[in-house]
Amino acid sequence: MSIRKVLVVDDSPTELANIKSIVTEAGCIVVTATDGKEAVEKAKTEKPDLIFMDIIMPDMDGYAACRLLSNESTTKDIPVVFVTSKKQRADRLWAQMQGGKAFVTKPYTADAIIDQLKAFS
Repeated sequence: MSIRKVLVVDDSPTELANIKSIVTEAGCIVVTATDGKEAVEKAKTEKPDLIFMDIIMPDMDGYAACRLLSNESTTKDIPVVFVTSKKQRADRLWAQMQGGKAFVTKPYTADAIIDQLKAFS
């Protein structure tokens, strides 16, 4: 499967714009959301091939959104890559337990984001 459409989820406009720019330059269509609730809705309607998701967000955090996506038949096969400032081993384990497929820590490089696109292509 090649990655054509990516959902980028972050409550920081700067991070959202940065990741969107990297992914767009890589040739993908980008859809954005600013919290977990919006991410779940957009994942259902837009059917992205991959999701880059922050963890710490208002209303619904990335863990809860990932858990919902993992349990939904229409979205359970979409890989979720967490992009977060949380760096503890426990954060990585919890992310995996919620259904996350990979973990990129902030500050990240463009290469780290591109590597994830390649890993799931």
